[in-house]
Amino acid sequence: MADHLGADLSVEALARRMAMSPRNFARVFARSAGITPARYVEKLRIKGARRRLEESRSTVDEVVAQCGFGTRESMRRSFQRTLRVSPTAYRSRFANEGRAT
Repeated sequence: MADHLGADLSVEALARRMAMSPRNFARVFARSAGITPARYVEKLRIKGARRRLEESRSTVDEVVAQCGFGTRESMRRSFQRTLRVSPTAYRSRFANEGRAT
């Protein structure tokens, strides 16, 4: 999943790949991972976005698309909820000096 953040990572899509019903997939995933599939995907997307904001020159909108957030607002809300900072403020604080392209 971490290599395909921009893909459809909904419970329905993941369950289809595992040949399971969405309800059963969500239950089995949560039991084995200790976290809901949605929260797990959000954590992966935030981790990917953080890395891109730190290491690349991609715009925030490009990072939104690359990481599968859907909208700039949904990424901002995820960052606020988990990191207590906006993506733009995160980049200002943590971007590497010699950003790669």
